Amino acid sequence: MTRVQANLFLLFSGAIWGAGFVAQSTAMQAIGPLWFITLRFAIATLVALPLAIVETRRAPQPLTGRTVRNFAFVGLALFAGAVTQQYGLLTTSVTNSGFLTGLYVVFVPVLTVIFLRRKPHWIIWPGALMALFGIFLLSGGALSSLTGGDYLTIVCALFWALQMMLVGIFAPSSGRPMLLSMVQFAVCAVLGCVVAMAIEPLSMEAVKGALPEILYAGIFSSGVAFICQVVGQRYTTAPQAAIFLSSEALFAALFGVLLLGEIITPIGYVGCAIIFAAMLVVEIVPELTKDRRAQAPA
Repeated sequence: MTRVQANLFLLFSGAIWGAGFVAQSTAMQAIGPLWFITLRFAIATLVALPLAIVETRRAPQPLTGRTVRNFAFVGLALFAGAVTQQYGLLTTSVTNSGFLTGLYVVFVPVLTVIFLRRKPHWIIWPGALMALFGIFLLSGGALSSLTGGDYLTIVCALFWALQMMLVGIFAPSSGRPMLLSMVQFAVCAVLGCVVAMAIEPLSMEAVKGALPEILYAGIFSSGVAFICQVVGQRYTTAPQAAIFLSSEALFAALFGVLLLGEIITPIGYVGCAIIFAAMLVVEIVPELTKDRRAQAPA
């Protein structure tokens, strides 16, 4: 697969996730956040299972326990991101959730520096400041306007960034993208079920009421989109993947306006533009400067 094809896979994931914000928001009119997470990732596990089986049969090397453990770490990061995002949607809009989740495009290179000890490009720091200013405008120009859901979604972006960084490490090295997908989905489903049974009620009426959203999130937002992410990240870098996946913010805003009748204020549009500009410069400027260095005469 070429890098262009991989990035198209990631862009496709972003579009699916953007619409998924609407499904995640409306589902909680009928079902609790944890049961929604449990059911969506249980379905996603079933979607990935046959692909993982075929991949395992064709694998040239046997699976190791260390590989499965690494995949489980990816699942823990995914679960933490899913929980904070889902609870955040209780008190924030689809538009805000989409853009604030997209902050992972700034967090990914920062976490890469912290955990992988790689020197950051200078554009990281102004990019982070731009993103923070965009959040300020998106909140209406007053930090007091940010809800608890907004803050949870920012935490969610950190976990998404961690998940993306781990996928970037383990997907290429293991050569098992489908198994990685299935394991991370299964971890989310099991953890969600354990916690949900302790603190959230569940009824068949609730499941029926949220069934369309559960199916969309399980089959498409979780199964298809995350599998496309894992496959795409085998052929591109985590920061490059982040910029294409961040298109989910734009799709979330679009679907929030079209399907839910949400309204974005003029200053909110400016904030959205600044956040997206921060995402762009974090990815584009390093690529441009790299090309110039490569073309410089010896």
